[in-house]
Amino acid sequence: MYFLTGWPRRLLCPLRSAEEPFHIQPSSQRFYFALLSETQLSVWFSRPSVLIVSYIESAKAAAQFGFYQKAEWKPDDSMVAVATANGYILLFDVLGGGEEKYLYEPVYPKGSPRVKVTPGYKEEQCAPALSLEMKKPVDLEAPITSLQTLQEDLLVCTADGYLHVLHWDGLGSNGRKAICLTTIPFSLDLQSARGGPSLDLEGVYIRSMEYCLTLDGFAVVLSDGRLGFITPLSSSITADQLQGVWAADVTDGTCVAVNNKYRLMTFGCASGSVLVYMIDTTTGSMQLSHKLELTPKHYPDIYNKTGGVKLICWSPDYSVVMVTWECGGLSLWSVFGAHLICTLGEDFAHHSDGTKKDPLKISSMSWGAEGYHLWVIPSRQERRKQESEEQDVEMISPPHPSLQAGILQFHFIKSALTVNPCTSNQEQVLLHGEDRLYLTCGDPTQIHSTSDAHTNLHPRDGSPLHHPPNPDSSLSQGLSTLLGHKHWHVVQIHSTYLESNWPIRFAAIDTAGQCMAVAGRRGFAHYSLFTRKWKLFGNITQEQNMTVTGGLAWWKDFVVVACYNFTDQQEQVTVAELASLFLVSSVSEVLFVSLRLYQRSSNLDNAFASVTKLHSDTLLLNVFRDMVILFRADCSICLYSIEKRNDSPTPSVSVELLQEVSMSRYIPHPALVVSVTLTSVRTETGISLKAPQQACMAESIMLNLAGQLIMLQRDRSGPQVRDKETPAVNKKLLPFCPPVVLAQCVENVWTTCRSNKKKRHLLEALWLSCGEAGMKVWLPLFPRDHRKPHSFLSRRIMLPFHINIYPLAVLFEDALVLGATNETVLYDGLQGSSEPLEALFPYCTVERTSQIYLHHILRQLLVRNLGEQALMLAQSCAALPYFPHVLELMVHVVLEEEATSREPIPDPLLPTVAKFITEFPLFLQTIVHCARKTEYALWNYLFAAVGNPKDLFEECLMAQDLDTAASYLIILQNMEVPAVSRQHATLLFNTALEQGKWDLCRHMIRFLKAIGSGEMESPPPTPSTQEPSSTGGFEFFRNRSISLSQSADSISTGKFNLQKTFSMPSGSSAKGRDVECAENMYIDMMLWRHARHLLEQVRLRDLGCFSAQLGFELIGWLCRERNRVARVDDFVSALKKLHKDFLWPFPVIPVGSLSSPLRNGRCRSVLSTQLLKSQSADSLLNSDMDTAPPSTATANHTWMDGLEQSTKDMDTASSAHSNQNSPQTHDAFLSLLTNKVEEYSVGSATDLTETSSVVDGDWTMVDENSSTLSLSQTELEHISMELANKGPHKSQVQLRYLLHVFMEAGCLEWCVVIGLILRDANVIKQVISFLDCPEVPPETSQSLRNGFLGYKPFLNLIQPQLQQLLDSTAEQVQPEAFQPASQSCKLAASEGPGGVSAPRPEDSRGGPAPLGLALPALEPAGVFSRPPPEDSPPEQTEEQREEEGNYDCTLS
Repeated sequence: MYFLTGWPRRLLCPLRSAEEPFHIQPSSQRFYFALLSETQLSVWFSRPSVLIVSYIESAKAAAQFGFYQKAEWKPDDSMVAVATANGYILLFDVLGGGEEKYLYEPVYPKGSPRVKVTPGYKEEQCAPALSLEMKKPVDLEAPITSLQTLQEDLLVCTADGYLHVLHWDGLGSNGRKAICLTTIPFSLDLQSARGGPSLDLEGVYIRSMEYCLTLDGFAVVLSDGRLGFITPLSSSITADQLQGVWAADVTDGTCVAVNNKYRLMTFGCASGSVLVYMIDTTTGSMQLSHKLELTPKHYPDIYNKTGGVKLICWSPDYSVVMVTWECGGLSLWSVFGAHLICTLGEDFAHHSDGTKKDPLKISSMSWGAEGYHLWVIPSRQERRKQESEEQDVEMISPPHPSLQAGILQFHFIKSALTVNPCTSNQEQVLLHGEDRLYLTCGDPTQIHSTSDAHTNLHPRDGSPLHHPPNPDSSLSQGLSTLLGHKHWHVVQIHSTYLESNWPIRFAAIDTAGQCMAVAGRRGFAHYSLFTRKWKLFGNITQEQNMTVTGGLAWWKDFVVVACYNFTDQQEQVTVAELASLFLVSSVSEVLFVSLRLYQRSSNLDNAFASVTKLHSDTLLLNVFRDMVILFRADCSICLYSIEKRNDSPTPSVSVELLQEVSMSRYIPHPALVVSVTLTSVRTETGISLKAPQQACMAESIMLNLAGQLIMLQRDRSGPQVRDKETPAVNKKLLPFCPPVVLAQCVENVWTTCRSNKKKRHLLEALWLSCGEAGMKVWLPLFPRDHRKPHSFLSRRIMLPFHINIYPLAVLFEDALVLGATNETVLYDGLQGSSEPLEALFPYCTVERTSQIYLHHILRQLLVRNLGEQALMLAQSCAALPYFPHVLELMVHVVLEEEATSREPIPDPLLPTVAKFITEFPLFLQTIVHCARKTEYALWNYLFAAVGNPKDLFEECLMAQDLDTAASYLIILQNMEVPAVSRQHATLLFNTALEQGKWDLCRHMIRFLKAIGSGEMESPPPTPSTQEPSSTGGFEFFRNRSISLSQSADSISTGKFNLQKTFSMPSGSSAKGRDVECAENMYIDMMLWRHARHLLEQVRLRDLGCFSAQLGFELIGWLCRERNRVARVDDFVSALKKLHKDFLWPFPVIPVGSLSSPLRNGRCRSVLSTQLLKSQSADSLLNSDMDTAPPSTATANHTWMDGLEQSTKDMDTASSAHSNQNSPQTHDAFLSLLTNKVEEYSVGSATDLTETSSVVDGDWTMVDENSSTLSLSQTELEHISMELANKGPHKSQVQLRYLLHVFMEAGCLEWCVVIGLILRDANVIKQVISFLDCPEVPPETSQSLRNGFLGYKPFLNLIQPQLQQLLDSTAEQVQPEAFQPASQSCKLAASEGPGGVSAPRPEDSRGGPAPLGLALPALEPAGVFSRPPPEDSPPEQTEEQREEEGNYDCTLS
């Protein structure tokens, strides 16, 4: 509502004086302030805040009259009355300055546009020159306790028990009356006034008094502390015509203030609390409405230490009240008790180092114009203390202490709802300060950007936690912009407009939140966020000739304004009319009232306005769809229709009066109407889901009458005429029923004219803000499934709920309340003996905030046994991102209340709530999240209502929700014995292993170890395991040192070495081995069982991920299982399964290739005409394809020589690349034409100069001496076919790694299967060479023999090895079957670009090494960190590493 901002300002008095001011009194319009010191009366101006005139009493007169005490202004600001200590009333005339009209002159810098734009109005920024003249004093012969002005009279209360009525002008003998208090009858109510008990007022006088215009009476505090209300029974104030009522049981009253708008009387008490009374309209008695108290809940350290209430001050719009106490401090409440600000706690009461400050003690305070400032005069000892401190520090502060007037100005910004309640149908928060606007809507250019859309709010408030909005979600577009951040969009009001029209009285924003309008003293201006420009009246006379009275509103692109029009041309001379009413009293004005609509895109000029004349002053205005509702000063309500005209070239509208409703019977005073709203809300039986309510129809009028919400519905009791039968022109609107009171203590009302069938509960509801009582919602109840509604069921229900913020806007569909809150920042810059204001007060900021309210409403419905309605409402909101949080909050709030209750609860709500949330799939998560956020002591109560945690755990497992099950495990650990925890943890561990949830598996391993080692008192700590990065999940092997020293000698001697040639990292498993703990053994058994299960099901990919993610010693385990589970039973199915798992394509034959011409006759290939169209392994194995073995070159080198030579190839590869075309003599050889570079570009293959292409039986011989290669169409097809026969690079890396593991473990059958898939002849040769080893059992040889019957086209290359298998002989391998070492050298010389070596001649299918390096035959390629070739360019290596790192192995 009202929010403090910035630091207070200190105002300095230019006149030297030893006296200090102690009292401040504002004029009726609050443009002038009278300040009193002992013998001095000063008049200050509000903007700029400067001293205008000061009257100093002579010493002789001061001795006669005594010191000044109180002051009061005449309503037209033309006189000031001052009460003195010796019982005199001094009257001063306030006169204009004659020739010198203005006291100060603004000085603008040269070239300033202001001088040009506003000629003749620049003085408006300045204070007028005034003078004070004392008239004849009036001696009342008794100390004066209170002054109060009426229209023409001045009421003075004296300590001798008299009430004096003085006439402002005629102060002769007939100009005053004295009424003795004892002659006024006081009773408890007006009905018993004539015969009931009366109050004994002997020796009692009125200590404080204030007149209430709308109650037509005086609220008084008597000297004995009693509270009363005196009302005149007739228009004149005479002794026999006054009647008093008093409040029972109160005897400690200290001060009083009245609220004219809400008809409330606020009394301060010596106890420190403020009592707010209203007058019962039927009996006339004083009834306590509510109390304003600082609760020990919010301020535990200052409870009952404030002293008595010293001053109460209502804001000019009567929406907030400021209170101060004898012991100091300020506190702000809304009209019905919502607490907004207090300076007695937090940063206001403490220094930055934590030491306490003394609260600021105040002797007088007053609100400035429109409530933008609070003028405060600190008490004298406060200022003396400050000044003595300042005098200790020599000349630190420039102003001399005697120049200090001691006035502090606190700055406020307030909600637009306080003065312009028609903004309540918008979903934006609009605040305005004296010169700027604060908006919650986002920047229009960023409206679709959700990058910064998060709600950084306090979770305790039930606010949504960080929920980045999903652009595809069903959130309204407004939510991301409205909740985007905590900062405001601040718009500075145009200075030219502000100069001559301060203060800003009304502000409005359109529905889209992109256009604003403000209205000050005269005229108005509007602003667009799109253009970032203000539009002002081009003609200043037009601006100054109108005053907005009833508020502003937007209708589509038009500003709707209800205003006075000053037609008298002399008015230009007296533009400061509202600032100084006495200056215009001589001008005769002709006033007329109108409703105007100005188009946003046109120039701001009356020529483009649509003007409708009205008969009476408009006090309030609101817009509903295409209708305008006005509330007028004669207590009538008018409905107008607005229609856009398309016939004229300039956009214009036609306004037509639809209906007029007189409310004078129900409204005692027009100023009591706070807001008027047209809504589609109604209570009739027509409300049902089948026939949705006509949201387009204006069904009822909502009137906030002094806090009472009154509803007028259309009367449908008469004969109904069908809409179709009546022509639109003759259609007469239905009359309204008599009003019904819906709610009390209402501050604001929110409703919307939008409709949404999915969220009808929220959009057709009425939302009320009720101060201390929180919020209320008037919710519609719909019958379910189009059933006929029960006759005994109400159509609507009023539900109260509390929220922790002051509501300023309601987001209907998003189930959110938006608000603002004051935050404080301590300033540490200036420390020392002299404390400036910056150190005395924290810097105040206003921050946006929001809160969920849905859980409150659902709970209220469940309390009232309306579970069906609650379910419909919740299901309509289930798509909201914070809906899980709503369910959690509901369980949490009910659990906290019931489980901590000292008394037994007869009808607990928790079982109902538990049953309710089982209707949603989030049930299990909701319960466990709530349990983990509450203390352990409440768990038994919670699970008694929602079910056994063991059962809920099993439900999670059945629903495959493992993360939630893990949370339940922590609850079971605390509530059950260790054996139960272990049993459930084992279940979860096995399930997590099966589903490949590796993070969870790691947590479970730690959890099981914690159970075993007796760590039962706390849940397992957060994991220290490194999360899997994007390296394919094999980062575990980076720590291994891979031995490259294993030479071919061990193979040549026929020994099969199964020793591990690399060291394992010391992971959890390794440590467990050292400890030999039973718990570790238990975990290892489970891991082994899972690995066996994966291998049995031929899930090698999952096995690799399992090993890498959990640090499982795969090689060691495979060594043990080599002759058991690590055998291959069915080669065909294993081959098919691996092809499928690794997305590796089956070999295919190009359709168009039957044979290719050969360069020479040394090699001939025969291809059968049958083409393999099937990609299945069966058709491949059963095909009768027969390809003759190619003749290989004969050489004198053995295969082992080639192995030794290949290690040197890597070193010579780069240098040989530059000598590709050097003349060499070698026999021709066969090789695959493959592309080894990662980007599969065909062009890179042209660098391979001396290779042969073998693609599925299509053989081409290339002469070894040819230096260039020209690719024919057929050869391009071969290249593309080769690429088609190759799987993803990631799969290739994984297969090579598994090949390495199986080779290390001696699982030769699996090596053969992987070699077949990779089509890598080296693998086969290596396996065959291992068969001589005595450690290899004969079953392995037999199994390999049985499994080698397929893949003939490929295996023809390795015919000698197959022959050896078939003969089952242990003969030496024929050397001519292999490529000589010299040709290997030649291969290295013919590598691809970038240092990537070409395939070796034995690689008949061209399985490339993953890192692009020519590896020795004994070292199967895997993901090992080896240094790149020395000569290869660094960029290439980095690129390769980057590509290697982009794969993870988490797919199962």
